[in-house]
Amino acid sequence: MRGLEKMTRRAVVAGAAGLAVAGSAGGAFAQDTGPVRIGLIYSKQGPGASIGEYLQRGSQLAVEQAGGKVLGRPIELTWLDEPNPQVSQQNMQRLIDENKVVAVVGGNYSSSALAMMSVAAREKIPLILPGAAASEITGKNCNRYTFRTQATVPVQMRGLMPYVAELGKKVYFLTPSYAFGQDILRSSRALLKENGLTEVGVDEVPVNTADYSSYILKIRQARPDVLIGGLVGGDFSNFLKQWNEMGMKDRIPYAAVAVTDTDFWDVGPQASTGIFIKPWYYNNPKNTEAEKKMIADFQKKYNQPPSDKTWSGWIAMRALLESIEAAKSTESKAIVTALENWKNTDGEQSFFFRDWDHQLVRPAVIVRVKKQITDKFDYMDFIKDTSATEEETKKAFGTKEEIGCSMPPL
Repeated sequence: MRGLEKMTRRAVVAGAAGLAVAGSAGGAFAQDTGPVRIGLIYSKQGPGASIGEYLQRGSQLAVEQAGGKVLGRPIELTWLDEPNPQVSQQNMQRLIDENKVVAVVGGNYSSSALAMMSVAAREKIPLILPGAAASEITGKNCNRYTFRTQATVPVQMRGLMPYVAELGKKVYFLTPSYAFGQDILRSSRALLKENGLTEVGVDEVPVNTADYSSYILKIRQARPDVLIGGLVGGDFSNFLKQWNEMGMKDRIPYAAVAVTDTDFWDVGPQASTGIFIKPWYYNNPKNTEAEKKMIADFQKKYNQPPSDKTWSGWIAMRALLESIEAAKSTESKAIVTALENWKNTDGEQSFFFRDWDHQLVRPAVIVRVKKQITDKFDYMDFIKDTSATEEETKKAFGTKEEIGCSMPPL
């Protein structure tokens, strides 16, 4: 893909619908020759700093591949921090009030995303969340101006639990003590019986926990067949290191969702272990030509392969830019309508944002840490997609009644 030249392959359709909602304001924006300002909200500090860096790199790369322009106008990015829900919400408002952004891409943590969503709805500014996985984002808390690329926790857990059942029947949960972790517990517990599993223990862990020894001792005493986790970023890296140091790596298998490659690169091959659901993997043989181009461009720029978070930041920004082009406007309602009609048809399965909840419907991948890691970055063996066909994927993401999203019209 060179810039946006291959839009025809992706069936990006906004057409008259996008222009109709734009009105006179859309016409004014379309004739503007100044920069198109887009906000980024990704972590710059704390356990998610590495995640934030790769999300930002992915979004920046999408802009560079578009030639740095949209609608013939230069793109201006402003990147603010995502340290906690309150500051993330304040930074969302700041991007709108001070930077006059037309849209925001950001929100990796579910707690921050939920806080930012209220601003997007109130100010009527499109927000694309590339990382947050809590189900309520596109469920009961959904709104017309928020979109999400990450698969929900229930979808990911449905893909993971059959593999957990192959590892054993007794499970222990170790999850973060905020919306994402609580969603893992709800979703997993709902699937225990049908997979022949029983729960033997649970711990909900505060963010920025440094010492996991007490948790590991409790897990050891409970003697589960498998540990289901959900720790994120630096918290996950710290846990895996201590899990290995306390001799648990080969004693109890570990399984989790929404992990990122940088977690393992930080831990190193000696302590890395487990089976995981991820949105994307750079060494997946099923990657599309556009993704292969992104990998090559990233490798050339940074002398290493992209992480899955790179892909998340890249696809969110790419969808936004292509939708602005399709709408022929930077007016909010026109962008939202175009995003609702955006569709990518590059790969074996097409993917798109559902117009009634704004969830990106796309299979994730199931991977397992290699027994022998010989490459500095390639830690995973690709096992399979979470669903084999588009119909299976649509079914896995649930119906309107199951999801519980009710959005008013624009």
